[in-house]
Amino acid sequence: MKIAFLINQTHKEAAAFTTTLLAFRAHELGHTILYIGLADFAYLGKKTVGAHCRVIEPAETILDQEDLLEKLKEKEKIFVDSESMDVLWIRHDPVLDMINRPWASSTALQFARLIKRQGTLVINDPDQLIEANNKLYLENFPKEIRPKTIVTRNYDDVVQFLEKQEDQIILKPLKGSGGKNVFLVKKDERHNLKQIVEGIARDGYVLAQEYLPAATKGDIRFFLLNGAPLEKNGAYACVNRVQQEGEIRSNIHQGAKAQSAEIDDTILQTVEKVSKKLKDDGMYFVGLDIVGDKIMEINVFSPGALGLASELSKTDFATIVINDLEEQVKQRKNI
Repeated sequence: MKIAFLINQTHKEAAAFTTTLLAFRAHELGHTILYIGLADFAYLGKKTVGAHCRVIEPAETILDQEDLLEKLKEKEKIFVDSESMDVLWIRHDPVLDMINRPWASSTALQFARLIKRQGTLVINDPDQLIEANNKLYLENFPKEIRPKTIVTRNYDDVVQFLEKQEDQIILKPLKGSGGKNVFLVKKDERHNLKQIVEGIARDGYVLAQEYLPAATKGDIRFFLLNGAPLEKNGAYACVNRVQQEGEIRSNIHQGAKAQSAEIDDTILQTVEKVSKKLKDDGMYFVGLDIVGDKIMEINVFSPGALGLASELSKTDFATIVINDLEEQVKQRKNI
């Protein structure tokens, strides 16, 4: 297969990223790897749509994930028609370019939609990603699995929401990632509340969410593949991300520790309540952030930590994903 990965920019990728792991494993399994930056697409008339790609061929020797990125950075870009791509895998983070290149993500998704209509398998489905491009996507799912939430840019709305909660709330950008600008506000410590709301609102809408006491134990990043838990022999692709003492954010690159997660019936029942819609929406590879019996966030663009999940469970989940993708492409070609 020719698998094209849509990323922000090659020089911003890292060896530890899930995208790099998936690309490296795909190369090991004999597939051609293409990296496409958000600014690399081109429409050349006469229905020719493609991208200027950095390409790694199956015959090339790649030692590890670090070597893969080094080889990619040395490559000259070449134009590849989308009709020769078997898969276009959308793996960029829209937030990274929101300020300096606000056009980049939305335009890339438009190109992805064109490529989908030309017959290439595009994951996750770009038509649905347009709707799921921020945290409001979670509101499309059953109420019982969602924390109490409001979305606003109005300070008084936030104050009223705080008053209705038992003790404290979480404030964060509606369109954000990586744990940036996430704040815990208590009822009796609100002297900076107005400043916090105004600071977040400078870049968009503010999401206010009830605080769940179970969050003191961190959250669980839980992976779904084509609407089902990603697992092998009872080992689930998941990570318990435990924040540092005095820290509310459980993002790994904000200092949280990755630990093995205990998956019980409560978590599996919570996951089951969202799995069918995610599959129906064409969300092939998804990372759920779970606290207790609530889903805090549904990550559909570039969910990370698959490598950590593999290390903790001693299970090669990346190969399972690529093997499943091979089957998806095979089925499409046999139709």
